[in-house]
Amino acid sequence: MRVVLLRRTTDSFPANAGTEKYLPEKSITTLETEQTQRKKLAKEVCTLSQKKPNLDSVIKDRVLLDHIIVDEEHRLLYCYVPKVACTNWKRLLMVLMGKANTTNPLAIVADDSHRLNVFRRLDNYTGEEIRYRLDHFMKFMFIRHPFERLVSAFRNKFGQNSSSADYFRSRYGRQIIKQYRTNASEESLSRGHDVTFREFVQYIIDPRTVARANFNEHWRPMVDLCLPCTIQYNVIGKYESLMDDAWLVLEKANLNQKVSFPRSDRPSSTNSLVEEYTKHLTREELLHLYHIYEMDFRLFDYHSPGFD
Repeated sequence: MRVVLLRRTTDSFPANAGTEKYLPEKSITTLETEQTQRKKLAKEVCTLSQKKPNLDSVIKDRVLLDHIIVDEEHRLLYCYVPKVACTNWKRLLMVLMGKANTTNPLAIVADDSHRLNVFRRLDNYTGEEIRYRLDHFMKFMFIRHPFERLVSAFRNKFGQNSSSADYFRSRYGRQIIKQYRTNASEESLSRGHDVTFREFVQYIIDPRTVARANFNEHWRPMVDLCLPCTIQYNVIGKYESLMDDAWLVLEKANLNQKVSFPRSDRPSSTNSLVEEYTKHLTREELLHLYHIYEMDFRLFDYHSPGFD
């Protein structure tokens, strides 16, 4: 089965980019119009959805707000979604909040931006404090095609040589191979180092797998991480228009004269690889996978996977 994504991913950026000022390709009027359309669609899909947690229940179960970073000084709430430029957003926030001794976000080691105690999260506040910040701070999140994000997570957490990948192979890889591979070798069972994408997908769609709300954050649906049916975001940025949408966030926060969103020195190649990774899935597996991320597809206006 083949999956075709009907658009391109982020353009290539020069290696020396990171601190110079960026000028958007689109006008601010166009960017604002796109935001209006995105938020209108999200509202319509949420209205029709059966899954719409109210704010009272969310505040009561505050762990649901643990992906929202709070910047008190600049009155920002950023809901980070792993594999959607969140490292560079965290780096930028570290510069803004004086948590780094540099003005260049790209000079910050990626691991430093992900340390647990770097930022205060919205779940650390009282119910009254949470409501105030949701009402008065600027709220933003960034999204990506669900399958592209999933492939990116798989490649990063199971295919690379890093301490993070070693953890994921030990924590998840061994379990996945044990459950979904017939006649697995002793080495594979002990190391979990050679998980295939199809085996990973079988784990994701298996009814025995824990409820999707408890998925690891790297493959948890975006709607479960950021609750866009409960929280009305001021900006919903897309990975495909990352630089322009990041510029809009900073413009609306009156921060464009102070910082610039860092431009990556490596373009993402994940978009072109999605078809390669998903072609080994059966039609049934692909449909099951789509249903796991259906709200992400519908809410954020991504095309359903095509079959041929």
